[in-house]
Amino acid sequence: MIDPSAVIHPMAVVEPGATIGAGCNIGPFAIIGPEVVLGENVTIKPHALVTGWTEIGEGSVVFSFASVGEVPQDLKYAGERTRLIVGRNCRIRENATLHLGTDAGGGITRVGDGCLVMAGAHVGHDAQVGNGVILANYAGVAGHVTIEDRVIVGASAGLHQHIRVGEGAMIGALTRVTHDVMPFGLVSGPDGVLHGLNLIGLKRRGMAREDIAALRVAYKRLATEDGALGDLAQDLLNDADSDVVAQVARFFTGEAGRNFLRPT
Repeated sequence: MIDPSAVIHPMAVVEPGATIGAGCNIGPFAIIGPEVVLGENVTIKPHALVTGWTEIGEGSVVFSFASVGEVPQDLKYAGERTRLIVGRNCRIRENATLHLGTDAGGGITRVGDGCLVMAGAHVGHDAQVGNGVILANYAGVAGHVTIEDRVIVGASAGLHQHIRVGEGAMIGALTRVTHDVMPFGLVSGPDGVLHGLNLIGLKRRGMAREDIAALRVAYKRLATEDGALGDLAQDLLNDADSDVVAQVARFFTGEAGRNFLRPT
């Protein structure tokens, strides 16, 4: 179904069965597959590909040569019917790749609202990406990764499969991350070391000074006190009088994807 208000260039290919919402704009040589659903006011730039069982939320833009909704890079994938869901007001820049899920990983790759996926970045199968996430140029998000809200992943950084990255964390450019990253953490260096808190990010989001101060104290306890990280986090949770400290503590007391990066 194509809404009458949609503008589709005569050189675009929109396969029968696709759903094109009101106000959509599809440029020349773009290809839209038969199971694609575009919300209102979605823009597909020239030469972009949107295929598979893919849904893109209203106001999002897919730039030229992006590949959205192709089959996953997983040798176990056997053509099962799986999905990709992209939220509202996202920007998927040139040459970015976002893949469908797999049955083994839950069947859905998901990108939240207001995300920016820069040129050449990759979102692998079954990844769960929160709201307001920025993936800088050529950042690689492997399969089964969970990224919470407002995370920034630097250029050419690589996130190992099955890890979690907590809310508000920042991953530096050229960083390899192989373990879970705490909320509001700052990770950098080729071996992905947790160096401290993403203080600039905390200030930009308007977090209260008392909460930032409480996070500093909590981080210092985790970094300097002896004992198992889970036990230290449970002590923090028991003592916490700040919601954000409790959030960090719960992250460490929960189940790890691939163990945790320990504060240094």
